[in-house]
Amino acid sequence: MGESKLKISLSSVALITITVLLLILSWQLRSLLVNLMIAVVLASTLAPIVNSAEKFIPRWLAVILAYLMVILIVTGAGLIIGPTVITQIQNLAQKLPSYLEILAIATQDLVVRLGITEPDALNVINQWLDLQALTSWAVRSSQKLVVSSLGVTRGIVGGAFNLILSVLVSGYMLAGSSRLINGLVSLFPSPWDERLKAQVQPVSQRMGRYIQGRLLVSLILGIAITIGLRIIGITEFALGLGVIAGFTNLIPFFGPVLGSIPALIVAVASGGWTFLWVLLLFVIIQNVETYVLDPLLVGSSVEVEPLYQLLAVLGGVQVLGIIGALIVPPWVAGAGVLLENLYLKPKKSIELRTQNSQLVN
Repeated sequence: MGESKLKISLSSVALITITVLLLILSWQLRSLLVNLMIAVVLASTLAPIVNSAEKFIPRWLAVILAYLMVILIVTGAGLIIGPTVITQIQNLAQKLPSYLEILAIATQDLVVRLGITEPDALNVINQWLDLQALTSWAVRSSQKLVVSSLGVTRGIVGGAFNLILSVLVSGYMLAGSSRLINGLVSLFPSPWDERLKAQVQPVSQRMGRYIQGRLLVSLILGIAITIGLRIIGITEFALGLGVIAGFTNLIPFFGPVLGSIPALIVAVASGGWTFLWVLLLFVIIQNVETYVLDPLLVGSSVEVEPLYQLLAVLGGVQVLGIIGALIVPPWVAGAGVLLENLYLKPKKSIELRTQNSQLVN
């Protein structure tokens, strides 16, 4: 009995020690782990293109052509709309202080029209209307998110290097996926090796569809907002505001709200009914995204509850900053496949067989 307890105790201590060492090692290698997470997401996104092209050309050539196609699309879009977008955003940044002053004055006039004259209420409203403080808070929060993102990659240069590294690793994953998968699953005992190997494709499909869906939804919304703002009359910043809204929309839940703020500030400064028209535009587009585009292009393929997606975004932002908000949700979607296929479905099957045997008996 004493020897048994001693063996159990030693094995438990060894397991705890190994776990702690692995956690410390993972923390030290967190930059590499983030690169691997990004690489897996990129590989999953481009896998359908490579798999389709592999029917006609060698897989390594399909991988090269897929990445060249993405680079050409991004470069072409940058050359076509990049200068205009940069110019509009620079002009918007220059005029933002005056726009904020107009917003403060308009809000104070609204307070007077509503008949709020009590000193305590006015003090509270003035505190809320301290746009300089709100702007400073927003800038500090944005800087904190950027710093936390760059902290993982050790600066801007490190971030660019790690992005290139992630692209190269994802290309290797796509080109040698069969050998890589076989090598990894061989580390697990039978029958788990075959079970895990069978999950690679559905996990990759769900992660890839999530990113593909978000990119397509963001592209549609960016174009729609640009066209809508032009129709309303905000032509000076329409393209820049549309691009901002499209990029922020890549972040679920919070992105659409963040993307609407610059357009609403410009709308207030434009005067007249412009603010209401812009607000109506974003409300309509947000509802179309929530009830049409997301269920059709993202939700139907991801099959993850909105609450879990929200927690994934919050957790990703907390740990990895902006990068986490983009890459953690697809990983949660992939983990949902493993949970469903390796635990929930077998559990339901066992329960069903148990119920059938009880009915027979």
